[in-house]
Amino acid sequence: MGRTENFERWLAHVKEADLLEELESIRGNEEEIHDRFYRELEFGTGGLRGVIGAGTYRMNVYTVAKATQGYSNYLTKTVKTGSASNPSSSASVAIAYDSRNKSDLFAMTAAGVFAANGIQVYLYQELMPTPCLSYAVRALCCDGGIVVTASHNPAKYNGYKVYGSDGCQITLEAAEAILNEIDGVDVFDDVKSVDFEQGCESGAIQFIDQNVTTGFIDAVSERALNPSEIDKDVSIVYTPLNGTGRYPVTRCLRENGYTQITIPAEQEMPDGNFTTCPYPNPEIREALEVGLKKAKEIGSDLLLATDPDCDRVGVAVAKGDGEYQLISGNQMGILLFDYICRTRQANGTMPKRPVAVTTIVSTKMIDQIAKHYGVEVKRVLTGFKFIGEQIGFLEEQGEEDRYIFGFEESYGYLSGGHVRDKDGVNASLLICEMFAHYKAKGRSLIQVLDSLYEEYGYFQESLQSITFEGASGAKKMADLMEKFRTEPPADIAGYKVLGVKDYEKGVGELPRSNVLEFNMEQDVNVLVRPSGTEPKIKMYYLVKGSSEAQGKSIVSSLEEYFTNVCG
Repeated sequence: MGRTENFERWLAHVKEADLLEELESIRGNEEEIHDRFYRELEFGTGGLRGVIGAGTYRMNVYTVAKATQGYSNYLTKTVKTGSASNPSSSASVAIAYDSRNKSDLFAMTAAGVFAANGIQVYLYQELMPTPCLSYAVRALCCDGGIVVTASHNPAKYNGYKVYGSDGCQITLEAAEAILNEIDGVDVFDDVKSVDFEQGCESGAIQFIDQNVTTGFIDAVSERALNPSEIDKDVSIVYTPLNGTGRYPVTRCLRENGYTQITIPAEQEMPDGNFTTCPYPNPEIREALEVGLKKAKEIGSDLLLATDPDCDRVGVAVAKGDGEYQLISGNQMGILLFDYICRTRQANGTMPKRPVAVTTIVSTKMIDQIAKHYGVEVKRVLTGFKFIGEQIGFLEEQGEEDRYIFGFEESYGYLSGGHVRDKDGVNASLLICEMFAHYKAKGRSLIQVLDSLYEEYGYFQESLQSITFEGASGAKKMADLMEKFRTEPPADIAGYKVLGVKDYEKGVGELPRSNVLEFNMEQDVNVLVRPSGTEPKIKMYYLVKGSSEAQGKSIVSSLEEYFTNVCG
């Protein structure tokens, strides 16, 4: 079906006033029609993610319903009901949603489709973080789940993450099978749906009990290490960036003794427009400006910020000169890993043959620290689902307790098996504990980080993302990856390439993935991959310098090289 024909079909079938108005506004505009209808919104291991609006390449109630119908078909075919593992007479799913525009509408739309397909739905009554969805899937023995979120993307985006019965985001194989089902669904003719209120009245849609949320908070609290010398009367500024973290993070911190919590009023309550932080990504300073202003105002040494679905945490700490230093995802991963190892060894809770899990694009400094503490490090592909998968493997062997920590460079952390995704609530509690522990000893997190660099070496990491918008951008990204793959450079920014790992061909036991790794002289490493959720190519720079300044200089030269190559 051609774009124009598809556009006219949508005009004839769409009932929602806002979508109809948008479609009418682009009538005759071939460029706009092309952008909305030139392809389907891509479904991958991350589910769906796209700009909110009308069309096949947009997030709307129709694309959400089509994806849900495909997922329902997959569950109906694969879930064996009435078995020992699933004694129910039907498959079941859990649903959560964040503060983004139309998240609640998309969640109710999905619930209606699941219910019409005979799948029992458990839905949170209010917006909840992504890790709460992972917890609910396992706590309620569901066969899968979804959370409606676009993580840290700007306000114009929304998305739809899909989870398996293990509480992890779906595997590559499951994603492919679900995609095959989605491809066979006509968006207007094949989707089954019941009215949300009718689904609730019949019991096909049930709200998740508050006890599940309490169970999640209790499970996070069990991850606290609680050294006896900690003085928890420390000032903390926390911002949920208008997302889902306000209730679970503050409740968890207060129940664990941290009561001096200040939330900037303008970022406290849910706001899908993210008025004070247009790009609600805790990795960037602009998103933290409101929180930094409040921290300076009250003299707090610690700022925490969780992204809208509260699975990632950004941190800034006072430098002592009235300014604040942002801690990167790799740096916080190292700080937490060292703190967990140090504390668990001291209080006798370190398991035998401990395991930490990180990704191929995260800092190599973890290997040096792990060697010091006798911890095995497993590296997995990018995406926290692969870290969660490793916890599952340990659980199958009866060795889940060996897992002590997992992190990825994109500000995701997890110190226990209570969920199988990165957890901003768990991370917030651990960070506050670590901060208070060192503060009681007269040390700042910056001083601790500097001491780790002095002991293990000056590792430096950076992520560079280059955006390629629209249909032409997707092709350019594919062409660039093909060129890197078939004509690899002999040197990059003056550093001789010693070897290239092509993860698409398979590296070790890892699944195949569209990632290239260039290993160069002088401990310089670059990994290149297209984003699975955004129109970007990402370059990860992992280097080790003789000093912090030299490491930053190497990274700058790499950034300049790839800016020119990808420009």
